[in-house]
Amino acid sequence: MINVGVIGCGQWGPNHIRIFSHLANSKVLMCADLKEDRLKAVRETFLNVRPTVNHRDILQSKEIDAVCISSPTGTHFSFTKEALEHNKHVLCEKPLALTVGECEYLKTLAAQRQKILMVGHVFLFNPGIIRLKEYIQSGELGRIYYAHSTRTNLGPFRYDVSALWDLAPHDISIFNYLFDSSPVNVSGRGQKCLGTDLEDLAFATMEYPLGAMVNLHVSWINPRKVRQITIVGEKKMATWDDLDDVGPIKLYDKHVEKTSSYYETYGEFRLLSQEGGITIPKVNLSEPLKNQGQYFIDCIEKNVVPDLADAQKGLEVVKILTAIQESIRNKGMCVSV
Repeated sequence: MINVGVIGCGQWGPNHIRIFSHLANSKVLMCADLKEDRLKAVRETFLNVRPTVNHRDILQSKEIDAVCISSPTGTHFSFTKEALEHNKHVLCEKPLALTVGECEYLKTLAAQRQKILMVGHVFLFNPGIIRLKEYIQSGELGRIYYAHSTRTNLGPFRYDVSALWDLAPHDISIFNYLFDSSPVNVSGRGQKCLGTDLEDLAFATMEYPLGAMVNLHVSWINPRKVRQITIVGEKKMATWDDLDDVGPIKLYDKHVEKTSSYYETYGEFRLLSQEGGITIPKVNLSEPLKNQGQYFIDCIEKNVVPDLADAQKGLEVVKILTAIQESIRNKGMCVSV
C-alpha cells in the first residue's frame, strides 16, 4: 500500500484525494492547503484524511511514500524540490515548473534520489487520445499533413499564469505523444483582452520533424467550452471531442488525390476530393485521472520510470511553452525549440 499526501486542495486537489483513496494499492493519509475552508470541505468528505495548513507536515511524515502536488503553478518547483529532498515520490500537476532550468534541476534531483517524478499530463491517459495514436501508428491516416486543437471556455480565470501556460500544456503534451517527438520550431501570438498582465488567449503553430504542422487555440474568453482536436492525414482524417461521451472519435474516409491524366490547361495534375463514410468507433471510456493515478502508483511499486509523463517529457513541454512565449513577445517570430 502506497501512502499519499496531497498538497493543494483547490480545484484539482480533492479529485486527487478521491482517486488515491479509492485505488486498491494506495491511500491518502494527509492533505495540505493554506485555506481553512478548503480543509474543512476535505475533512467532511474524506474522514480518514488528516488536513494541515503546513505542507511540511506531509513531507516530514515517515508514513508518506508519495506526494501529489496540485498547488498554484508558481509553487510547483519549490514543492517538488522539497518533496524529492525528503525522499518522496512525486506526481506534480502540469506544468512541472516555470523555467527549463528548474525542470532540468528537478529531473536531475529525482534521478539522484532514485525517486519517481511524474507530471500530470492527464490527457495521455484519455482513451480517445490513445485511440488517435493507434490510428497514426498503424498508418491508417497515412502521412499526417496537419492538426488543429481548440481548448476554450469562458474562464476559469487564473492570476498566476497566462492562458497559454494554463491550457496549452495539455495540447502540447498530446501532440508530442501522438507524434513521438517535440516540434522543431514554433510561433505564437497572444492578446490581453481583459486588461491584465497575462494573455487570456493565444494562438500557436508548431512544426514537427516529419513536416506535420500543428495549430493550437487556447482561450479563457470564449462563449463555448471546447476540447477538440482535428487530424488531417493523407489517407483519412480524424476528430476527437472530449465533451462527446457517446462518440468522442470520428474517423473520416476522406482524402485528396491527383487525377491519373495530365491537364495541359492547368499545367499540373488536377486535385480531386474523395469522400467516403464516417465511422464512429466504440471507445471504452474510463476516467483519465484514475488511469493516471494508477499508473503513478504502479510505477512506484515496480520502481520503473513513468515513460508516458516523466520529468523529461515535462521538461520538453516547458521548453516549448517558453519558445512560444518568446515568439509572442516578438510578434509571432519563428523560434527554434
